[in-house]
Amino acid sequence: MTISKSSRTRKSRSPLPGFGPSLAVTISWLTILLFVPLLALVAKSMSLTPEEFLRAAWSDRARAAYTLTFTAAAISAAVDVVLGLLFAWVIVRYSFPGRVLLDTIVDLPFALPTAVAGLVYSTLYVKSGWYGRFLVPLGIEGAYSRFAIVLILIFLGLPFVVRTVQPLLASLEGEIEEAAACLGASRWQTFLRVILPSLMPALYTGFALAFARGLGEYGSIIFVSTNIPFKSEIAPYLIYSRLEDYKYEEATAIAVVLLVGSISTLMIINWLEARNRRYAR
Repeated sequence: MTISKSSRTRKSRSPLPGFGPSLAVTISWLTILLFVPLLALVAKSMSLTPEEFLRAAWSDRARAAYTLTFTAAAISAAVDVVLGLLFAWVIVRYSFPGRVLLDTIVDLPFALPTAVAGLVYSTLYVKSGWYGRFLVPLGIEGAYSRFAIVLILIFLGLPFVVRTVQPLLASLEGEIEEAAACLGASRWQTFLRVILPSLMPALYTGFALAFARGLGEYGSIIFVSTNIPFKSEIAPYLIYSRLEDYKYEEATAIAVVLLVGSISTLMIINWLEARNRRYAR
């Protein structure tokens, strides 16, 4: 029995618009919501002379803010990769009472206002807080310190890693692990040489998302940091302080440097992810 060409066309036709309309809508929205604001940011910073731009964007205070921002974001994202892999492993591989609840709570940082998260963390880790009364005597300052910034960024970035790794982990075939076990591999050897290489692209992506979230975070950090220049001031807060002083060009210059650094870092991570996929093949 033969199927006519028109029948095959009807069955294979996508319910979504064709490539042309879809691409036009995508580019239009990207232009309006992303490209135009970025161009406006760069254009505003170009009103400064090169000397003024360098003085505003690369001052001692600005460099200290960049260092703290990128370092805290990188450390928190690295911790999120470890914790996120553990969370995803438990949710996917084990059945236990409360599993659905745990799976739901992972998304809490997505729904919780960042200001609320910062307020809660600052309350818990102060000297009289539930955690602070035990940690502060040990010299662990979980509020109004650089460590507090890392803590809150770990909380906010964890769901990105979990939700990136979870579907890939669930799609891995159990027969591969069974074959490794039959060949004499231990559990750690199976994990390190069979499972982990397959998860590396997802871990790279999760790290990039958590890192990018950490670079742009502002609302929660102002509650857990003293925001003192050269000590605990992040780049987004420096931009805000420049805007408060009506120094809009200087604020945009700092924002441009932060934007370039963010894009460069994400490009490097994406390159590493693509290289890892090529080697995996």
